[in-house]
Amino acid sequence: MHLDAQNLFSDAQAITATAVSTNHIDLGDTAQPVLSPVKLTRDIGGNYDIPLLVQVVEDFTGGTSVTVQVQMAAANSFASPKVVAASPAIPVAQLKAGFKFPIPVIPPGADQRYMRLNYVVVGEPSAGRITAGIAAGLQTNG
Repeated sequence: MHLDAQNLFSDAQAITATAVSTNHIDLGDTAQPVLSPVKLTRDIGGNYDIPLLVQVVEDFTGGTSVTVQVQMAAANSFASPKVVAASPAIPVAQLKAGFKFPIPVIPPGADQRYMRLNYVVVGEPSAGRITAGIAAGLQTNG
């Protein structure tokens, strides 16, 4: 599994309360064709899956569960974020190093300029870290 530093949302980010990813990704402005009154519609991947890896790198202790949301926004302030995908609430007992959240690809509907992750925590974990980013591919053999 290969991760690129410029495509990381979180690099061993401590998750002890609800928080957004350390980084967001700016997908850039869309182009406006010559003689067209409107810009092109964003289509991340153009019908190809874009792999997303959200993996626990330090065991979680304490707390109840964690949910991961993929958020998009038109502005980098994320004043009005749009949730385009979310994992189920994963019980802390399952959040051991190596666990991968079940959001394997950037979903359709990821149509705005800025993207980040939001970690929704229930309870108060005292430890737990996540690394997340767009991956070159997803390992499927374990």
